Amino acid sequence: MAILKAGTDTAGHPVNIFYEDWGQGRPVVLIHGWPLDHTMWEHQMVALAAAGHRVIAYDRRGFGRSSRPWTGYDYDTLAADLNALLTELDLQQVTLVGFSMGGGEIARYLNTYGDARVARVAFVSAVPPFLLQTADNPDGVPKSVFDGMHEAIRTDRFAFLQSFAKSFYGVSLLSQPVSQAVLDWNQTVTSLAAPNATYDCVTAFSATDFRADLEQVKVPTLVIHGSKDQTVPFEVSGERTAKMIPQAELKVYDGAPHGLFFTEKERLNKDLLAFIG
Repeated sequence: MAILKAGTDTAGHPVNIFYEDWGQGRPVVLIHGWPLDHTMWEHQMVALAAAGHRVIAYDRRGFGRSSRPWTGYDYDTLAADLNALLTELDLQQVTLVGFSMGGGEIARYLNTYGDARVARVAFVSAVPPFLLQTADNPDGVPKSVFDGMHEAIRTDRFAFLQSFAKSFYGVSLLSQPVSQAVLDWNQTVTSLAAPNATYDCVTAFSATDFRADLEQVKVPTLVIHGSKDQTVPFEVSGERTAKMIPQAELKVYDGAPHGLFFTEKERLNKDLLAFIG
């Protein structure tokens, strides 16, 4: 485990990014989703490192063991944090894997910094190209949905996180794809995130338009999405992303929820290993 300095916040305080760096071989950087931290990648980190890859997974600012600044939860800043990591470790021919919100960092990074360091990218249950319903994005998710999330976070963040986790993993009265222990772990991890980061990131992942960013994705691309994703609907996100990137390979996990990094972990590990080569 290690920490890198990714710059300073608006008040001049240092912003440090925590990361794990396992194994040797071709580098893979894993970018976690909201409102989790890098530990969501446990099964993927073990599988990738065991297969002979160097695996780096970091905590987004405001989450996990990274700094918790008051500001900086826009995608330009978050992409700059990713760039700081790749530059500090001097990673070359890297595979970037972004889950959910983490797909946004990949899209914005490639459009801002180019792909000189990047060999391939994978969008897993990812938010691009544009979630929010607008006049020129009529099939997006209504703003009222995200306003409701903001209000629930303000009112009782812990109750919201507990309820949100059930749809995240596809838990219902008739379906229990994860154990209570996983839900307890999820509650602990998400509760420890900075409340302002949890709130501001809803705005970032819902209202950021990545359509122009995806036009700059020229490297081999894998898109993985669950057909029953209730958090980031496949038709709004993964399906459209695959169509916008000519070289993209699309894998739809039939019946899978948003949190397929756990519910479909063996299949995801196999697909990522095959894609990385």
